[in-house]
Amino acid sequence: MPVTSPARPAARKTTRKPAATATAATTATLTLSSKNYSSWSLRGWLLARFAGLDFAEQMVSPDDEDARKELLLLAPSIRVPCLRHEGATVWNTVAIAEYLNETFPQAQLWPTDRIARAHARAVCGEMNSGFANLRAALPMNLKGHFPKHKIWTGAKPDVERIVEIWSDCLATYGGPYLFGSNRGAADAIFAPVATRFVTYDVPLPAACAAYRDTIMALPELQAWLADALQEPAEIELLDMDF
Repeated sequence: MPVTSPARPAARKTTRKPAATATAATTATLTLSSKNYSSWSLRGWLLARFAGLDFAEQMVSPDDEDARKELLLLAPSIRVPCLRHEGATVWNTVAIAEYLNETFPQAQLWPTDRIARAHARAVCGEMNSGFANLRAALPMNLKGHFPKHKIWTGAKPDVERIVEIWSDCLATYGGPYLFGSNRGAADAIFAPVATRFVTYDVPLPAACAAYRDTIMALPELQAWLADALQEPAEIELLDMDF
């Protein structure tokens, strides 16, 4: 009698879940204009670097009329810097600082102490909206050096106010940065002033000079400076030793 092999159990049907699709990392963009002349661009760029944001630079053409108006102080800074990140579009450096602090709190762009944080926001707001005479008399020019540059009488109170702000912050919070041991939004906002003081050899008290040198030595600022020195475009009105 033939032996019949036992029937094999039916194969168990399994349903495989589709493999997870890797999503590309979100790419942030930061719109900038001249690295040699644009203090607004430098502020936004430093803020993004301090926050640890990975971003791509989008440079505005040096021939762009609106960008040139901003650099020549003939129009407000609206187009640069402009940060685009995960659906958000943010311009104005103080607004960018707030957005980055909210998105990357671990960077501590603002001081953790409530009183210090209020102080930092106040001086940054003052820098963001004031000091028109300083901007006009000492335009940012990283490729330039004008040691005999005469500071307009109207700009001297602005320089004195910057010295007052820096001296107060350094004495209150102990340095080496404006609000203590952590570089933050205030240092990014005031960094272009440090470059101006170098370009025009503005004499400073010892503590302020040391702070200026600390900012100029930042790796991020050194990287920006290297790019600025390679920038071919020049704006004649901003290269005048007047």
